[in-house]
Amino acid sequence: MFDSGVGGLTVARSVLDQLPQEQVLYIGDTANSPYGPRDIAEVRSLALSIMDELVDRGVKLLVIACNTASAAVLHDARERYTLGRGVPVIEVIHPAARTAARVTRNGKVGLIATRGTVDSRAYDDALQAVPGVELVSQACPRFVELAERGVTTGPEVLDVAEEYLAPIKAAGVDTLILGCTHYPLLVGPISYVMGRDVTLVTSSDETAKDVYRALAGKNLLRGPEAPEPRHDFASTGDPEAFSVLARRFLGPEVTAVEHVAFAPGAAGAPAGPPHPPSPPTSHQGSA
Repeated sequence: MFDSGVGGLTVARSVLDQLPQEQVLYIGDTANSPYGPRDIAEVRSLALSIMDELVDRGVKLLVIACNTASAAVLHDARERYTLGRGVPVIEVIHPAARTAARVTRNGKVGLIATRGTVDSRAYDDALQAVPGVELVSQACPRFVELAERGVTTGPEVLDVAEEYLAPIKAAGVDTLILGCTHYPLLVGPISYVMGRDVTLVTSSDETAKDVYRALAGKNLLRGPEAPEPRHDFASTGDPEAFSVLARRFLGPEVTAVEHVAFAPGAAGAPAGPPHPPSPPTSHQGSA
């Protein structure tokens, strides 16, 4: 799986919780993060470069653990990898949208996400085929900053949550999509501000369920007799900085981080080590 940074590690956390026997290979494109301000063509090029790398390393399933990349590249990715190479592709937008449409009781669904995701209207498109569902969206850029700083409790995060969520609450939603992979770290304050009657839908948990379905449907699940799973992590930026944040977002499974690099704008043309790296460069960081 890959993301523009560390937020997608909340998806990895959900995958490992639901499928503890599976092995994860995760690349965070921190050298080019964030993807939100970049144009679609650039995001597509960056995303395909990383997915080419992952497929070349022999993964059995791809997860686009990034809302911006999911909106920009899903169609191309499924054509390139699923149809072209037999590798299923799972993304983070449609799983959450489907669940929100199913669980809403009054038809009013809220979305909190980055500005790039809100402006892409990817969730609007995912829900437009569902009759009677109204989507109310709110960009919450400071939530990403707070999550990466580890500020998940206290007055600062509650003040920010109250400000961002006020229009969502005023709209009377009964279901709220957490449409950014950073936001599961802020479930506590978000739930507190929204109240008990609002159902929170996280893209990380719903994406992990789709990963399970895809692997089970193709008989690709690792069984209990398989060797102890190994998880590998790589970053296109500073691996030490990635390691520190990765342990906050995922946990002790992050023991070493490899550095990889890609030729700018050249999908499928990795400029880093050969496939697979032997041996990867390890960087130990402290959380």
